[in-house]
Amino acid sequence: MPRRFDRLDDVWPAGLGRRLGAMLYDGLLVLALWILVAGAHVAVSRLALGLPPERVGLGVAQVWSLRALMAFSALGFFTYFWTCGGMTLGMQAWRLRVQTADGHAIGWRQSLVRCVVGALAFLPLGLGHLWVLFDGERRSWSDIASGTRLVVLPRRR
Repeated sequence: MPRRFDRLDDVWPAGLGRRLGAMLYDGLLVLALWILVAGAHVAVSRLALGLPPERVGLGVAQVWSLRALMAFSALGFFTYFWTCGGMTLGMQAWRLRVQTADGHAIGWRQSLVRCVVGALAFLPLGLGHLWVLFDGERRSWSDIASGTRLVVLPRRR
């Protein structure tokens, strides 16, 4: 059974400003992760595959393998943090937590749906994330599709 969070009466739906702040923080963390992934990809290409420096990054296999590694690393980053503690490092800084509608920690399936829909929500000029301005419950498309809520936690006393 998933963990139930406490103090549910003290939380409220997150607005757009906090969401964007957490996205910026987490975006910088994912960028750092991608730099590590790209460095490892270059190292494997050079050392394990024996490619000369001028051939690294050329060809369909090189390009698509790096893209897949970057996508899976970002997916892994978010799903790990959301399922283990309900928040990423950027969400901790902005006092945000993702949870189910009844206050439980989200599962892997919900986390994967949230990630995919959240990424696709940027395509129509960010409308999927701006949706919190129009939804009465302040939900984005990823919240609606995954059955989750992004809430603001109270300050620690």
